[in-house]
Amino acid sequence: MSRTKISLDTVRHVAKLAALALSPEEEQRMQAELDSILGYMSELDEVDVSAVAPTFHVASDQAQLRADAVVPSASRAEMLRAAPAQQAGGFAVPKVMDGEG
Repeated sequence: MSRTKISLDTVRHVAKLAALALSPEEEQRMQAELDSILGYMSELDEVDVSAVAPTFHVASDQAQLRADAVVPSASRAEMLRAAPAQQAGGFAVPKVMDGEG
């Protein structure tokens, strides 16, 4: 059996920080899963990235926006047909707050 990268004590500590109550079986499973993740991270450490420029943001600083164009939509009458109640040409909703203003 290969040496694990994470101990059961560490699994228990992380579970406590996360307010998780793990059974002994779950602790063993979490140890194996976290060890697998750390093994994968070790593989990534071996990748040569010397020719890659550092990235400070994962998303482009330019938002991809759609064209601002007027397009046809449903008419007021069509929308109000789906309303359970109507009042003064709009949707009628129950009052949720007391008072004025």
